[in-house]
Amino acid sequence: MFHREGQKIIIITFFVVVAVILSSQFYVDVEWVRITIQVVTLVFLILILQFFRNPRRPVTPNFDEILAPVDGKVVVIEEVEEPEYFKDKRKQVSIFMSPINVHVTRYAASGTVTFSKYHPGKYLVAWHPKSSTENERTTVVLHTPKFGEIGYRQIAGALARRIVNYAEEGEQVTQGQDAGFIKFGSRVDLFLPLDCNIAVKLGQKVVGARTCIASIREKDD
Repeated sequence: MFHREGQKIIIITFFVVVAVILSSQFYVDVEWVRITIQVVTLVFLILILQFFRNPRRPVTPNFDEILAPVDGKVVVIEEVEEPEYFKDKRKQVSIFMSPINVHVTRYAASGTVTFSKYHPGKYLVAWHPKSSTENERTTVVLHTPKFGEIGYRQIAGALARRIVNYAEEGEQVTQGQDAGFIKFGSRVDLFLPLDCNIAVKLGQKVVGARTCIASIREKDD
């Protein structure tokens, strides 16, 4: 299954690849050159297909847990001052997505969208400390039944040139539901209450709509 944001790119890429393969078959006489061209174009198509894959991940909503909004690796866990919306201290958990990760953004919790804003900006590498405030990004805040308000920020990276955000203020959303897409390498920051229990560690690989990022209750030892 492929994400709707990739449908146009996939179709265009498919026809270009077919055209290149057929052209090389008829017009390139040197066999090793012809085979190389065909293999490279097929590999390119496979990379495009894997980038826009959208695996089905059914979720039974759990109000006591915040799930990972994306696939990737945890690169930041720290207490920060969030200046845009909360204007107070929050626990920040940042997840870096490489180009080979699934790039679908999913709602980390069920609730009501209370804030959704797009910011144009730079394209610093996604792990840069200033990428959270200077890169192209969207900020979304959800009001949840157990955690109160939580925020997440989609951040474009050096390769990402388009952020897709489906969140609209006032909308009721469900944990695990498709919330958007970021094209070609990026990062998502979560801004959580200070009293929540962080369930992941630095360097841990997480899976969107599967891995628990934070809990309202203490974990058993």
